[in-house]
Amino acid sequence: MTNFTLKQLRYFEALARHGHFGRAADVCAISQPALSMQIKELEEQLGTDLFERGARQVRLTNFGEAFAVRVRDILRSVDELGDLARASHNQPVGRLRIGIIPTVAPYLLPSIIGNLTRIYDGLDIHVRETLTSKLVEELEEGRLDTAIVALPISEPSLTEVPLFAENFVLVRPGEDEGKPVPNREALREMRLLLLEEGHCFRDQALSFCNIQSALPRELMDGSSLSTLVQMVGAGIGVTLIPEMAVAVETRSALVSTVRFQSPQPSRTIGMIWRKTSPLAKQLLQISEVVREAADAMREQHDLMWRAQDLEFDGRLARPAASRTGRSISPGTVDGEAPGS
Repeated sequence: MTNFTLKQLRYFEALARHGHFGRAADVCAISQPALSMQIKELEEQLGTDLFERGARQVRLTNFGEAFAVRVRDILRSVDELGDLARASHNQPVGRLRIGIIPTVAPYLLPSIIGNLTRIYDGLDIHVRETLTSKLVEELEEGRLDTAIVALPISEPSLTEVPLFAENFVLVRPGEDEGKPVPNREALREMRLLLLEEGHCFRDQALSFCNIQSALPRELMDGSSLSTLVQMVGAGIGVTLIPEMAVAVETRSALVSTVRFQSPQPSRTIGMIWRKTSPLAKQLLQISEVVREAADAMREQHDLMWRAQDLEFDGRLARPAASRTGRSISPGTVDGEAPGS
């Protein structure tokens, strides 16, 4: 019958995913005319069109949609043959394709990569930073080996391994230092700055504040935690950020960062991978490396909180006018000290 190649299938999958010959050619590291020729040859072998070609983009035909589903299954199976060979070793070798969400990547990823390259000599690490929904999609399609995300994901085809929990903290303008910490009811009345739609951290913050919906004037969106913190420093509102982001994101902003009283809002970070992955044993080993990196980071954060608490206590003895800039203060609610 037809005699198309795996290379042609990979070119087809790239074009189906990107919907643009130029971008697909860049991903495949070939010229655009060469990609176009390979796709045309594949269509001739199949005896039907796979794409509708427009002036600016291409889209799959009905047959192309059905063909794409089968092609992705085939390519995933082929990739798992390579995984099977790697799994025959007692430790990860070769390539590791790891995804990670944006609210974790800048703060934990450098330590993870450093530890992995130190422990596994020659490991070729490919990192993909994007939203959870995209990571799950690429994981299920076989384009990633594993991903670091906020749990739960609750996908039957994926294994979830919890690694650590971390609290959220409140970021507010520097002049609010020392004021009572608002509870979730009070937060609902404030201008809350959040990540844009699609970020799981946005959903977690809304859940803590028990906000189902809000008027546009009550919520403002940002594309990154850094943007949100700088907006707080400009006096636009308040925001919540994960504890791991405090040291990086608040060092150049005139904000006050304060912990909530218990029970504090939190999230669980973990690793996920396909249940069918031949690399499951090796990925479990890697999850321990990630856990150790997170534990080391949390120890540093605990030291930072203790130091800042001491600094805050010292500032209380000085005139309020002399207290400026970034600060981290212990939680108080409605004017009471924690635990009172």
